[in-house]
Amino acid sequence: MSTRAYEVRVAEDPADLEACFAVRKQVFVVEQGVPEDIEYDAYDPVALHVLAVREDGVPLGTGRLLYGEKAAEKTGGDPSLGSLGRLAVSEEARGLGIGVALVRAIEDAARARGLSTVDLHAQTHALGFYERLGYEPYGPEYEEARIPHRGMRRAL
Repeated sequence: MSTRAYEVRVAEDPADLEACFAVRKQVFVVEQGVPEDIEYDAYDPVALHVLAVREDGVPLGTGRLLYGEKAAEKTGGDPSLGSLGRLAVSEEARGLGIGVALVRAIEDAARARGLSTVDLHAQTHALGFYERLGYEPYGPEYEEARIPHRGMRRAL
């Protein structure tokens, strides 16, 4: 893949959301074998989604932020805590810094909403990625969608 420029933005229209879901389907459903009926959930309509898109319009990555009442089930009801999730970068765009840009965009959105901490459920193979971004693991390893995960958190 060329290293053409890309932008990361909040997904605000149906076409952007469709692009986010297409990246998630390719990464989680096709590559990782996550059942499609659990990949998309009741949080999607209420989450803030971010999208990385190449200058020619090709979607490269996505992630989402849950916060406030909408995220209470994921955050234990703590209004200062946001939940980062569904971070996915297309295979051809990996290694270009897009994952870092998506995480930082989600953190910026969390700060703008007055949140002090971001929590996430990391696939264990990605622990090092998140640790390099300042996240600290907590709690035991567990499975989600038959994939080992671990909770991680970062104060903003």
